[in-house]
Amino acid sequence: MTQDYEFPVEVETSDHIPRRFVFVLLNEFTLFAVATASECLRVANRMAGKQLYRWAATSETNEPVLSSSGVAFPVDIGFDDVTRDDILIVCGGMNIQTNSTQKAMNFLRKESRKGVKIGSFCAGAHTLAKAGLLDGHRATIHWENQDGFVEDFPEINLTRSVFAIDRNRFTAAGGTAAIDLMLRIIADDHGTELSNAVADQLIYSAIRTDQDFQRLSTPTRMGVRHPRLSTVIDMMEDSIEEPLSPSALAESVNMSTRQLERLFRRYLDRSPKQYYMELRLARARNLLMQTSMSTIDIAVACGFTSPSHFSKCYRAHYGVTPYRERGSQSKPEG
Repeated sequence: MTQDYEFPVEVETSDHIPRRFVFVLLNEFTLFAVATASECLRVANRMAGKQLYRWAATSETNEPVLSSSGVAFPVDIGFDDVTRDDILIVCGGMNIQTNSTQKAMNFLRKESRKGVKIGSFCAGAHTLAKAGLLDGHRATIHWENQDGFVEDFPEINLTRSVFAIDRNRFTAAGGTAAIDLMLRIIADDHGTELSNAVADQLIYSAIRTDQDFQRLSTPTRMGVRHPRLSTVIDMMEDSIEEPLSPSALAESVNMSTRQLERLFRRYLDRSPKQYYMELRLARARNLLMQTSMSTIDIAVACGFTSPSHFSKCYRAHYGVTPYRERGSQSKPEG
């Protein structure tokens, strides 16, 4: 049954002072998250029939910022125009290590000391972490950046959820997770009827919470519906640094090693050993692109007994050595 809303939608608060969100745009930021978040705020104002929210964009140069898609996005205000009543959202994307500049981090630290609420979209969580602003907080980041984040900031409680809110910090994984986060904020501010009305206007029919994961389940992602195979794959993904033996994996799901071998051949057209190696090499490639870790440390983190063995396996799979792979990138991916 569809929900019919009276227009304007009645909000649960009588506070008419608009809250302003300021998008802190880092170079090569993800445009999609910024666009959808600002649309949520615009639609909330429209559905409520009054200005509940305002928004603006800023950058360290006061000049338009180039997004990861190549679109230049204009800014409205400078760093000095931010007030303690604003809510800052650090918007990151590609090459986040390079684009987490000292000037941006100093600005965020200064605003944090004033008590400003600060969050992030996509890889922007890396910038917050590097600035020391996520210490002791629960946080999330786009799944593609998680491997590098865990290695760089092991003390931070990183989750795989689509967004995380912890006191005066909030993080969203990017993409459509920005919508989920903004809908949650709107609901907290003005009630679920308004946030649901915004979702309906955006044709967004599957609102997620901070308990929902970013990625599809293993069976859905791989098109594999065999429960024991899915269990083994999950175990492999959770045991990259200290790989489990085929016999241990088989025993965990009450199968023989030969049965497990047949299961992988049937559904994935490869052996358990081959599949496990591909997972480990994919993790290694992420770390090569996202971090400044040495190849020795990456080899250890991905369960290889020696750098030479790691290099040999990497070259066999990707056609290039880890050293040349990293050298071919002018900047690490974000």
